Amino acid sequence: MELSHIAAAFTPYNFLLALLGVVAGTVIGSIPGLTATMAVAVLVPITFSMDPASALILLGAIYTGAIYGGAYAAILLNTPGTPSAIATTFDGYPMAKRGDGDLAVAIACYASVVGGMVGAVALLFIAPPLSSVALAFGPIEYFWLSIFGLSLIASLSTGNLMKGLVGGAFGMILSTVGVAEISADIRLTFGSQTLISGFGVVGALIGLYCIPVLIDLVATPDRHLKVENDVKSVRIGEAAGIAWRSKFNLIRSSIIGTLVGILPGAGGSVAGLVAYSEAKRSAKPGQKFGEGEPDGIMATEAANNATVGGGFIPTLVLGIPGTPPDAVILGALLVQGVRTGPALFETGGSIVYTFIYGLIIATILMLPVGLLIGRYAYKSIVTIPKAVLVPLVGFMTLIGTYAIRNSISDVVIMLGLGVFGWVVGRFGFAASPIVLGLILGPIAEQGFVQSWTIGAATNNLAGMFFGRPISQAIVAFTLLSLFYPAFKLWREKRRTEAAGVTNA
Repeated sequence: MELSHIAAAFTPYNFLLALLGVVAGTVIGSIPGLTATMAVAVLVPITFSMDPASALILLGAIYTGAIYGGAYAAILLNTPGTPSAIATTFDGYPMAKRGDGDLAVAIACYASVVGGMVGAVALLFIAPPLSSVALAFGPIEYFWLSIFGLSLIASLSTGNLMKGLVGGAFGMILSTVGVAEISADIRLTFGSQTLISGFGVVGALIGLYCIPVLIDLVATPDRHLKVENDVKSVRIGEAAGIAWRSKFNLIRSSIIGTLVGILPGAGGSVAGLVAYSEAKRSAKPGQKFGEGEPDGIMATEAANNATVGGGFIPTLVLGIPGTPPDAVILGALLVQGVRTGPALFETGGSIVYTFIYGLIIATILMLPVGLLIGRYAYKSIVTIPKAVLVPLVGFMTLIGTYAIRNSISDVVIMLGLGVFGWVVGRFGFAASPIVLGLILGPIAEQGFVQSWTIGAATNNLAGMFFGRPISQAIVAFTLLSLFYPAFKLWREKRRTEAAGVTNA
């Protein structure tokens, strides 16, 4: 039976769908504002005439390609093509600034393929048992998980930890503008009809990352990236050697991405952040994360691509979307009459297993496709004149923001946040904590309100917030992520002082 599923996935038709899906997803994901969710949603209608397995293969290929495609803009423009690529900017753009953008693109491709393979293999072999992990998460676990994510981005902020915390808190405040998650109250709109819908994550992402880059491009006469005399191709061999030497980081980050992907609503941005934090925590002497460290790119890209396979686990086994693109794909399956749930692997085994093998094929195809597109993307961006690059990127940001909800108000908000991000950036406040706070805010609010309601009804608030084992573990990791950087600095200071005494 397994061979028949593999053969079905390798039919010329399904193979071509996987290839086209990866190409389309990579190109769309590389454009700021056109997220993986949008890429999948736009192309869903063409799958209605396909059989369910082929439709899943196409949508899965688009999804995995779009997640990887977000790395291009993150590395070469310091602008995440998708929210999952936020942490890729931490080391990707510094590498590009010093002339290693081609190497960074190749490293991201290798890491994405490894992460995607680990996630797909997990979906193939351990989907039913892993799906039970998602059921163990209640509202309070999601609340603490969001706080954990916020503490990570704060601790990863380059420079001042307090500024990172302030940025994250400000992002969470922005997430409360508009209609409340639970009560549907209208908050902090100050009578403005524009703010009722709140600050959209994608619009904020585009504004806070794209606009400051565009302002800096216009304000500085130099090229935005260092250019070698002869730009031939991405450094495939060198990147492969670096990836092999960091294979433990790749596997660990891929496992983290798979596990985070299982949790509905967490997504690639949280997975990349957790993996990046773990890579930084276990850094070897001499590694400088935030200054162009290849391990930072590998951790993020392996993790966010692993969430593709991980997110399909609760989607297919429980009918609970693991990520926003999974929700769109789930809707497409329901239209075709496929009912997800625990019995799907038995009643619809041919569909599921053909799709999983198709997803593995798409992930493998991402290697040649990613390196080829990366080669031309890098050559184009580093050699294109600013007089062309700035209007082109500016146009894409406007179109990408408007296309989300067909709203001019979103464009105005995006531009306002962009100027705000550029101003506060002059004072050392990074955009990443603000965006992550905006992403995690609704998750934290919904989890907190629901947990408080349940705890108050059962007369056990303390037990609700601190009495569950998973919550206790997440709280412990949160405290570790907050205090470990300070402990590490203290330990290094002690070692320096001890070495000084010994030398004296």
